[in-house]
Amino acid sequence: METPIQNNIVFGLRAIIEAILAGKTFDKIFIKQGTKGELATELLILAKEREISFKIVPQEKLDGITRKNHQGAIGFIAPVEYQNFEEIITGLFEKGIEPMILVLDEITDVRNFGAIARTALCMGVNAIVIPAGGSVTITPDAIKTSAGALLTIPVCKVKSLPVALEKMKEYSLQIIGCTEKGSDLISDLNLSGPIAIVMGSEEKGLSPTILRIADKLAFIPIGGPVKSLNVSVATGMILYEVRRQNPR
Repeated sequence: METPIQNNIVFGLRAIIEAILAGKTFDKIFIKQGTKGELATELLILAKEREISFKIVPQEKLDGITRKNHQGAIGFIAPVEYQNFEEIITGLFEKGIEPMILVLDEITDVRNFGAIARTALCMGVNAIVIPAGGSVTITPDAIKTSAGALLTIPVCKVKSLPVALEKMKEYSLQIIGCTEKGSDLISDLNLSGPIAIVMGSEEKGLSPTILRIADKLAFIPIGGPVKSLNVSVATGMILYEVRRQNPR
């Protein structure tokens, strides 16, 4: 009999439910279109309660992932445990450390994510926050690209980035949105104290909601015919300026 768990992939509705109840952290779950019954309902309820990203997909999507008997559902176990950003922030304050949080607004390229995590670790970022849906997650390829940084730096997955950012404001973090639409040169801003740096997606940049939430919108001066930077490069430049103003 085949094991329902292989290479951090779980096959079958019941097996995924049992893995969730056993405390396994899932990146995402795929469920076949048209799947019905008590187990399917229970899995969907659990996924919503635990804020696990799930998608309803055609049979072909599941068959393309594995030739094994997936029974209409495949779950992907996260290589590392996601953490709670509020616990991290309060823990830092208790130690007398001013939090430096990096928030990624729907970054989708795994290589960018890995490169960003590597830079963030080198620049003293205390945690990375990503949304539960519409974002890259921690995968073996991301870990490899990060040179192992994703095994060290805390990563927090949240249901809503706007809600998380409003909560960070309650903890007195300054929210800096980084966008070419910004009105403040990054080096002109006072970046000292508790801070959250928000970087936008490769395609759309920062969402309109986050543009409204941010305390300041900062830009990087660019010369030459190309008017945009790769998000991992831009993140490195922004984090360097934060670190320059706040040597640790």
